[in-house]
Amino acid sequence: MPPRSSPPADGTPGAIVVREAGLAQPLDWLRRGLEDLLRCPGPGLAHGAVSALFGVGIVWLAHDHFWILAGAFSGFLIVAPIVATGLYAISRSLERGEPTAPAAAWRLMWRVWRGHDPRLVHFGVLLAFAGTGWVLTSASLVTSFAAHPVHRPLDFLHHVVLHDASWLFEVWLMLGALLAAPVFASSVVAIPLLLDRPRVSVLRAVLTSWRAVMASPATLAFWAGILMVVTLVGMATLLVGLVIVVPWLAHASWHAYRDLVVPESDSTGAAAPHLPGRPQTPHVDPSEPSEPR
Repeated sequence: MPPRSSPPADGTPGAIVVREAGLAQPLDWLRRGLEDLLRCPGPGLAHGAVSALFGVGIVWLAHDHFWILAGAFSGFLIVAPIVATGLYAISRSLERGEPTAPAAAWRLMWRVWRGHDPRLVHFGVLLAFAGTGWVLTSASLVTSFAAHPVHRPLDFLHHVVLHDASWLFEVWLMLGALLAAPVFASSVVAIPLLLDRPRVSVLRAVLTSWRAVMASPATLAFWAGILMVVTLVGMATLLVGLVIVVPWLAHASWHAYRDLVVPESDSTGAAAPHLPGRPQTPHVDPSEPSEPR
């Protein structure tokens, strides 16, 4: 029988249980995310359209300064999860069989954003700082060490990516990975967890996210690669593809959370139902601190 945890008698949350995910699971997350988008397309496409318009605004403001754009668009991957909070809520409602007609879906989105959950706000600020830090680091690196000024995409390609006498592109990628990896590990399930469990702190959500990554490192490395590649494809289509890519990946990320973190009712004593494709090997860390009342 898999280990379970019961909630403490004082009503504070018990241990959060994470489980391993198979290497093919990310493909199932994409499939289920697409199903959610097709079942409730309006809010998702609106999110995607706003993201695409935001990208157009960045291009317009910095069209002649690609050294800024390169960092800004890669930084988008860092802050995007917090923007998708409303879409996580829609996936949860679809999962529960709750009404998701257009009016109901928009009301749900409004409730999520109107709530101003301080935990989500704080986490969003942290992600914004991380994204800004990468934009500044990227811009400083390119402007300081590129052999020639980088103003346009072709300049970045010639003077950074394809420059034979420089390791600038490799260093740029390495620094980006060094920043992105811990941010991804801290947020991959943290934001859906904060939405799903109102009494879990930001610190505990981040620690749970790291535990999920350590339980399935290869799977989540594969998932991170999928997120990056699909997002880059959306950007490469003159940003139009983001209209679909952003909500698709947001809904898929909810299903990643559902597969990686055992639902609260199952981890507190109820028998966990067997769901096709979901591994059933939970990991419990009962030493996690309980939340204050």
